[in-house]
Formats: sequence, C-alpha cells, structure tokens
Amino acid sequence: MRITTWAEYGVICALHLARRADESLVSGREIAEREKLPPDYAEQILLRLRRAGIVVSTRGARGGYALARSAEAITLREILAASELVTFDLHCDSHPVDEARCASSHDCSIRPVWQMLQRRIDEVLEGVRLSDLLEEEKLVRQRVGLPVLQ
Repeated sequence: MRITTWAEYGVICALHLARRADESLVSGREIAEREKLPPDYAEQILLRLRRAGIVVSTRGARGGYALARSAEAITLREILAASELVTFDLHCDSHPVDEARCASSHDCSIRPVWQMLQRRIDEVLEGVRLSDLLEEEKLVRQRVGLPVLQ
C-alpha cells in the first residue's frame, strides 16, 4: 500500500474541518493556505470528500466546507477511499500483467495474500475515527498500539 498525496491531503483537509467543527463554513482556499496545500489540489480533494458524503459545501461569498457528520462518525478508511478512490490497489485486478494468469478464473496462489492484506488494511483504517486524530500523537499511538515516543 502506498499513501499518495491525494490520500494524505484528504486526511489533512478532513482533520482541519474537524478541528473547526464549531465554527462557520471554511473555504477551500483557507484550508489550503493554513495547511500549506496547493489550492487547486485542495479544492479537488474537497470535491471528492463532498461526493463521498464526508463534507458538505455551500456556494457564495459566505460559502465553504464543513463536515457532513461528526468526526466520531467518519473513519480514516472512508477518507482515504474518497480521496484516493481505493484504500489498497490489488495490482492483479487493476493492472493485470497477463489476462490468462490474472483472470479470476485462473488459480493464483498470490491473490489470496493480497486480498487478505487488503481486508486487514481496511479493518485497521475502519477502526480509526477522524475524532481519534484530534488527540495528541502520544494518545493516537497508544490507541493504535504503537510505542509512545519519548
């Protein structure tokens, strides 16, 4: 699995909106400026998040973006899938090297391993809520089972 800038920026934009959930709408340009993201890129990502039902938008002078649901109701998997369109690209499905070898009807001993990995990655990402990422790094590390850095 490779985390692309689409996915990373999607999490950054969603997290920015979660931190400002009690405020009025936030423009895409303001998010881009504060998070030091390319403005056009941020707008494209926010559009993907809107299409996925993660954010809502309002047009106009006082328009902008807000989370469509509470940060507790949004998973990291949803954000990554909306931003990147997939959470784990099964290369044999998306870019088959050989139609005969990569066809689902062909016996492939590698495919089950990639499918298991995809399920496990999705399970981990499904278990992390946007609200979890509002905590300090130390608490997030504890929550996801990583050692706490000193």
